[in-house]
Amino acid sequence: MNIHLELAPLISLIAGILILIIPRLLNYIVALYMIIIGLIGLFGGGTFHL
Repeated sequence: MNIHLELAPLISLIAGILILIIPRLLNYIVALYMIIIGLIGLFGGGTFHL
């Protein structure tokens, strides 16, 4: 049996659980997500896929 985990859904799941536990984290999680996606878009255009 082969288990294949993707990175993006795993990060989304962890972020969702943290938001449910500590709602104040929502601003930080969204800001961090936007910064990471922006940096990937600027520097890693087609070579790095989440």
